[in-house]
Amino acid sequence: MKIPQFSTLKDLFDYSTSNYKDNKAFSYISGNSYTYQEFGNKVKEISALLLDYGVVPGDRIAILSQNMPNWPVAYFSVTTIGRVVVPLLPDFSEFEVRNVLEHSESKILFVSKRLYYKVPEDLRSKMNLVIELDTFEVLHSMLSPGKEETSIPKKEELATIIYTSGTTGNSKGVMLTHYNLCSHLYSASLLRPGYEWDIWLSLLPLSHTLESSLSMLLPMVSGSSVYYIEKAPTPTILLKALKEVRPTTILSVPMIIEKIYRNTVLPKFTSGKMVKAIYSTTPGRKLLHRIAGKKLKETFGGRIRFFGIGGAKLDGQVERFLYEAKFPYAIGYGLTETAPLLAGAIPENVKWQSTGPAVYGIKLRIDNPNPETGEGEIVAKGPNVMVGYYKNPEATEQAFTKDGWFRTKDLGVIDKYGRLYIKGRLTNMILGPSGENIYPEEIETVINGHSMVSESIVTQSKGKLVAKVHLNPEKLKALKEAKEEALAAYYQKRDQLVKSYEEKVEEFSKVKEELVHNYEEKKEELIQNYDQKKEEIINTFNEKIEQIKKDVSDYVNARVNKFSKISSVVDHPEQFEKTATQKIKRYKYTEKE
Repeated sequence: MKIPQFSTLKDLFDYSTSNYKDNKAFSYISGNSYTYQEFGNKVKEISALLLDYGVVPGDRIAILSQNMPNWPVAYFSVTTIGRVVVPLLPDFSEFEVRNVLEHSESKILFVSKRLYYKVPEDLRSKMNLVIELDTFEVLHSMLSPGKEETSIPKKEELATIIYTSGTTGNSKGVMLTHYNLCSHLYSASLLRPGYEWDIWLSLLPLSHTLESSLSMLLPMVSGSSVYYIEKAPTPTILLKALKEVRPTTILSVPMIIEKIYRNTVLPKFTSGKMVKAIYSTTPGRKLLHRIAGKKLKETFGGRIRFFGIGGAKLDGQVERFLYEAKFPYAIGYGLTETAPLLAGAIPENVKWQSTGPAVYGIKLRIDNPNPETGEGEIVAKGPNVMVGYYKNPEATEQAFTKDGWFRTKDLGVIDKYGRLYIKGRLTNMILGPSGENIYPEEIETVINGHSMVSESIVTQSKGKLVAKVHLNPEKLKALKEAKEEALAAYYQKRDQLVKSYEEKVEEFSKVKEELVHNYEEKKEELIQNYDQKKEEIINTFNEKIEQIKKDVSDYVNARVNKFSKISSVVDHPEQFEKTATQKIKRYKYTEKE
């Protein structure tokens, strides 16, 4: 099968809309949809609208919306006429929305009804043009209608500025050209060819490079269909969507499959004595994983052929399950700055804990490797690497080596077969007391393997490693319910006894004074006893939490080297704040010493 090559996004648009006219392109699961021909017509209509309002070449046009079929329409209505699209993550705060709109100097905005409230009032009135994405209705305009000419984009021209929301807290505008994106498309198509009958289910925000490049642009190369979930993808809604769409292809982040494994799969292997005994042996584990894999495929609709995982490192235990279950997973590695794919594999050649080799057209190198381990910073070179950070020449200069290779700031090793293994983030690495390199991600993988842990982050405080853990809410549910039931029982008992004394006061009016006196004494005694018992119940609950924390600490320290042992476990009651690809925003939880 010959893979087409494109120089600009307009080339891709023209190719897909003319070759796959009757194929379904972008669709809600039950609702609005576009065939490729309808999609092409709508893009041209909205492009004409922008030109009618005098939008000039190079104008930055922002999109703030959840995923929907109209999102790709807005994207291509901008990029096919030589204007620059600026996608905003739907979970950006109002403060972040302001920063991006002002920094990018976007004067035109596509915004969905659901997220319009995030646009500050003063910015709405300053915008030259605001278009509601759900209906393409013009909500606000400061432009006088004046027809502008279309501009056919050149491959070296800017197509998009994507603002990252990384774990370091420094959101920068990544500038990607038409050719950055198109060269990436060719590499991705060679790695994993698509077909007209492929059905994609889109789960991640389209405003993130991973989803827009690989779940929007890539399906267009082969005329595949993409489905969007209209509501937030809760477990119930996701299961229903999988059943209805029966996708062949899904891109995901590790957290989604890790939750499925820990909350649904693993408990079945550890619930009964017999199953647990079988699971404790290698042949038994592989057999149970194989059986579970067949059921998991059925849960995913029965025809999944590619489950791509990226955005963060996949837990080793979870990956072993996927591998032994023969589930068609594959891992990719990349960054927003590289459009995003740098390395990847397909299900037929995955290697445990490896992202696979560099994709076509990309060169990878390990800089400043440790002479003992071979670990060092991953640097990359290729036509998909960004041209720089918007209005930030200093950060752009720092992002490249002196000989022009892009610095990923990730640590890794490359084996003799060219396969890449990610060890951790350079900025996250902790220097041990004797100069050892400690990778918190590796310790977190061990911590998250504990049945009582939902997620964790390892930081350094006063020279010691501290694990902040969010305990598994499902596992804690029984403890909390037991505490509440015990408290409720004592509330009820107290109220019943108090009520009985009150009834006696009413019944025996002749000795009322004596009973009232007795009642007051008893009531105070009951309340005092209750308060004491309540404190005992709460203390018992807290003791159990402390025991869980100790168990987690013992569990981890028995499985890591002496330099990576944690000194304490801190309970973090709420879920950690995350990026669009579900990586914890570390800077929010790291103590500054």
